[in-house]
Amino acid sequence: MPIAIDYQINTDNADGLPNQQQLQRWVTTAITHAAADAPHKFADAELTIRVVEKTEGQQLNNEFRGRDYATNVLSFPFSAPVELPLPLLGDLVVCADVVKEEAEQQHKALIEHWTHMVIHGTLHLLGYDHIQDDEAEHMEQLEREILAALNIADPYQVSTNTEHNA
Repeated sequence: MPIAIDYQINTDNADGLPNQQQLQRWVTTAITHAAADAPHKFADAELTIRVVEKTEGQQLNNEFRGRDYATNVLSFPFSAPVELPLPLLGDLVVCADVVKEEAEQQHKALIEHWTHMVIHGTLHLLGYDHIQDDEAEHMEQLEREILAALNIADPYQVSTNTEHNA
């Protein structure tokens, strides 16, 4: 299954960003695992992953979702005006600063949080959603399975570590 990723970086701070090979692996793993029951099926796939700063993330989130803040990942599934046999999944916009802040707040390895966000966004491009509780449970379980295939722990598991500094 050929996957073509247009990787765009529009941030001054590229520290901790994934490379093209990592993105390729994550997206391929997500599509492969989701293929069985994905609402939208793709033998081949093309998508854009654009990494942005908070300003652009906030602008896009406000314009397209009516929410005036930067969020971790926005997905824009491709929708043709007529039925066309194109392998275009759509675009993911990932706010690097938000992903970094969330990883720090949640005590997660930055690259593992990047993996989760790219997989989460890819599943949205495939037609998965989490608006309804049953859809959210299904999508989260699929994310867990995909991340496990990449040797990454369950991102939804609440940490029970209660160590305190004396």
